[in-house]
Amino acid sequence: MRVLICDDHTLIRAGLRRLVESFDGIEVVAEAASADEAVLQARATVPDAVLLDLSMPGRNGFEALDELRRVCPDTAVVIMSMHDDASHVREALARGALGFVVKEAAPAELEIALRAAGAGRTYLSPQVSAPQLRATTPARGDGVDRLPPRQREILAALGAGRSTKQIAGDLGISPKTVETHRARIMDALSCRSSVELLRVALRLHGNNL
Repeated sequence: MRVLICDDHTLIRAGLRRLVESFDGIEVVAEAASADEAVLQARATVPDAVLLDLSMPGRNGFEALDELRRVCPDTAVVIMSMHDDASHVREALARGALGFVVKEAAPAELEIALRAAGAGRTYLSPQVSAPQLRATTPARGDGVDRLPPRQREILAALGAGRSTKQIAGDLGISPKTVETHRARIMDALSCRSSVELLRVALRLHGNNL
């Protein structure tokens, strides 16, 4: 996967580059310090994903996101932010972002977010997903009682904010096996996206699944 990093702080970009390039199969193809530079670099390199800070001088990350979606529609965008309020998350998703990671997140979260975005799936940091999604939980999820015990365990873990890697470690299985179970759960519960699955998991977690 080829990634463009956009953040106006030089030291943060350097740290992110080192971190991202430590992930297997992921390389940083360019860096940008502003929204305008992010668009120019995206045009030039056509990355698979853009890691985009929201707070930048000049045009903010939302404005950059809008233009990136126009000029590079096949490039996934993962938002980074120090803010964890639901309004930022809703706006980012509405504008086409596939991920929202708070800057205090663990390094593993960033890898999960980038890989999910590269596969066309949505990832939200647990800090933002709970308040963002509990307010808009859909009525889907019928059939949970018919899920196999292992899949119910995984659904409960998702509702508790556990990442794929954390669930794999907790259950002693591989992350790939967790992803396979997730796909089967989505199919069984008629969830059309990972976000929809997470909404169901959060609702059921609130009801002590």
